[in-house]
Amino acid sequence: MKRRWKSLFLAVSWVMLAIGTSILIILIQPLRPTPAQEPTVVVETPQPTPTPEASDDKKPDSAVAEPAPTPEEIARRQKLIEADKLYLAGEYAAAEKIYREVKKPFAQTSHTPQIKPAIADVNQLSPAGKVYWREVQAGIVSKLQTRIFVPLELLVQQYPEFIPGQIKYAELLQEYGDQKKALEVLERAATLYPNQADLIKAKVTTLASNKKWMEASIAARQFAILNSNHPQVAEFHKLAEENLKRYKSHIRAEVRGNTIANIITGALGYALTGSLVGPFSALDSTILLLQGEKAVGDSVAKQAKKQLPLVKDPQLVAYVNSIGQKLAKVGGRDEFKYEFFVIPEESLNAFALPGGKIFVHAGAIAKTNSEAELAGLLGHELSHVLLSHGFQLVTQGNLIGNLTQYLPFGGTIGQLFSLTYSREMERQADTLGTRLIVSSGYAADGMYNLMNTLKEQQKYSPPSWLSSHPGSKERVEYLQELITTNNYNRYAYEGVAQHLEMQAKAKQILKEEKERKRERKIGNRE
Repeated sequence: MKRRWKSLFLAVSWVMLAIGTSILIILIQPLRPTPAQEPTVVVETPQPTPTPEASDDKKPDSAVAEPAPTPEEIARRQKLIEADKLYLAGEYAAAEKIYREVKKPFAQTSHTPQIKPAIADVNQLSPAGKVYWREVQAGIVSKLQTRIFVPLELLVQQYPEFIPGQIKYAELLQEYGDQKKALEVLERAATLYPNQADLIKAKVTTLASNKKWMEASIAARQFAILNSNHPQVAEFHKLAEENLKRYKSHIRAEVRGNTIANIITGALGYALTGSLVGPFSALDSTILLLQGEKAVGDSVAKQAKKQLPLVKDPQLVAYVNSIGQKLAKVGGRDEFKYEFFVIPEESLNAFALPGGKIFVHAGAIAKTNSEAELAGLLGHELSHVLLSHGFQLVTQGNLIGNLTQYLPFGGTIGQLFSLTYSREMERQADTLGTRLIVSSGYAADGMYNLMNTLKEQQKYSPPSWLSSHPGSKERVEYLQELITTNNYNRYAYEGVAQHLEMQAKAKQILKEEKERKRERKIGNRE
């Protein structure tokens, strides 16, 4: 009886101490911000936010041998290689002609509409366009929605080059409560006219007003990066930083909200088990979370590099790293140190940790058909990092219990592998990932083609990368719609020649790894 009261007294004492400590942490943490770091190129291999994708590979994708390429497929590769050479030489029209010969058109698209030069002066509109604009102004004065939106929609459809019309349409949609459509209008217009500062600023403002601070920061920073000589580049860098600060403030508030619950959970664990692991884990993980996603990613990546076998081939690792760094450069979050790692696993798979650590299976290199497809996979995972999806889930409590229990003592990797993103997060990563590959000069359908490759892989064994994502058919459809609606360029760099070389390397590494596993298995039996 005395022991029970003693344990209870110690548990209560621990709770009081822990709460006091956590309050102290909350008060002093903002005074010690983590300094930002420039992204550095490392010849190892990287990974984005935690994904459930790299989980259980009990049934490797290569369980059934894949067929050799057909003569038609070989001929297609040769044409793409020829088109890539022309594209890199700056002969874009000639390259596009070959790309179009090889690639099947999307079902609902017949041709790419010609983009007219942007205009900002209403006097540059045709007489019909001027009538639409006058009707819009009259509708605003009379506050009649029909009189506003009917002519305004016609104006935007017929004269997409009139930037004030696009901005006004989005502003009024936002004002009348249709935030989703407002963002769609601005995204479509910004895709057509990515160098129009007023348009991008309107997009950033609208994203921020809808509490999409990270997306707003990325949009502003991308404009600054891609238009480095623009007179307003400093203003866009400032917008990017302001929205990033808002996002970080929001995340810190969520972490603080979970702090005391974590501490109490650890104390209760001590009361029930008599073990101090829970309470100390709660304190350590809270401190780590308050330090930010970079600290979480660095801590877990350190464990991952110890526990996971990593491919050492310098050419293969450098290849993946070069693609990843190119995508990260336009991502807009330079406070992370992006690292890309290759794991000798056969599945078409990849996963990401907070703070820019991305791990790619060698099977992803072996099974994709081009650099653009691999960029689609990396772009998706990198988008989870850029949008802080994994860290958001951690701070919201989805992983809090696991982190407080295991983080300082190992085992976290298994927990992160089982992290489940929402379908909305997956769709956001597909969308931003496609924008990243487009901004990096790759064919816009890199991720779309990756989805088709994954569908092909399902004929042999279901790829684990699809296990926690929207269905491949659904993804193919909305990626096609994204590319078509925003007029992204499908006829850009594919990167087939070098990818075939790296593909051969990856297959050889997997073959050697398989042989080593077989020998170890035989040795264990003996």
